[in-house]
Amino acid sequence: MTDIKSLNLQELTAELAQFDVQKFRSHQIYKWLHCNGVFSFDEMSNISKEFRAQLEKEYYIPHCIIEEKYESQLDDTVKYLFRLYDGEYVESVVMKYKYGYTICVSSQVGCKMGCNFCASTLAGFKRNLLPAEIESQIHAAQKDLGIRISHIVMMGIGEPLDNYDNVIKFLSLVNDKDGLYISLRDVTISTCGVVPRIYDLMDEGLPVTLTVSLHAPNDDIRSDMMPVNNKWGVDTLISACKEYANRTSRRVSFEYTLIKGVNDNRQCALELAAKLKGYLFHVNLIPVNDVAERGNVRSDDEDIRKFQQILKSRGINATIRRTLGKDINASCGQLRRKRNEGDSNENCC
Repeated sequence: MTDIKSLNLQELTAELAQFDVQKFRSHQIYKWLHCNGVFSFDEMSNISKEFRAQLEKEYYIPHCIIEEKYESQLDDTVKYLFRLYDGEYVESVVMKYKYGYTICVSSQVGCKMGCNFCASTLAGFKRNLLPAEIESQIHAAQKDLGIRISHIVMMGIGEPLDNYDNVIKFLSLVNDKDGLYISLRDVTISTCGVVPRIYDLMDEGLPVTLTVSLHAPNDDIRSDMMPVNNKWGVDTLISACKEYANRTSRRVSFEYTLIKGVNDNRQCALELAAKLKGYLFHVNLIPVNDVAERGNVRSDDEDIRKFQQILKSRGINATIRRTLGKDINASCGQLRRKRNEGDSNENCC
């Protein structure tokens, strides 16, 4: 059966031509799928039962079923474990800000990248998500919470640029005026440093925000933390980011997870500042998440502040990320791993 929800309107119109229906039917179905986010053909009330039955024989609608839901008592953050059509799991997090709601979505089932501070890779990589499956995380959360999500960050499970074609298709679908109509300026794509795809993204000319998981100022430290650095080193990665900022006139953000005794000392801060100075860059400092299997220790608050001040004193815009959903372990990867290991969590809603 064909995934009907990953088709854009032009593709859907061409696909449905075999049924000898009027073209406006394609537009109706497209809006049901992408604006309304329906999970079944039965929900398409202005489509005849006969045609719906035909569609159901030929197509399926990828969607996300809420398997577990956690609501923070601290800041209104909501975390979801979604089950997919093949029984695999992904996670999403909805965060409330003054400007509205942001969702952090997953782009793959698992992750290949093997970063030693991240839980997403622990349960192994299974497959890429379809464009419809990425979009359906938004639809499922909106329906459950009764809200409109206005911002997207692709920082959930998986490496978005490792699922490049499906991610680009997803962006075109969510930006469509007949769909969710979310501005691409309100979309952030995070990468651990897949350099060739950063150049490809430049060529797309999309006004998305690029965030790069850097986490170290040099190859010696970063290669121990992130295997991807063995292929594309720090200088190669930063060079690509400089060109991205110059060509797109969009600020590039660097994620820098601070781990006690590893990458949080004065020398690291000075080296990082020297490599980033003079460009449209921002550094987001992140106290490391508590992942039991990793054994990383969070930097002291004072050391985090000192690191920030060194960067700022040398002209680098640096902020310390506010931890959201701390009481529900809102960082991605942990729920999927526990579910795959057969653990249930009695604290879920």
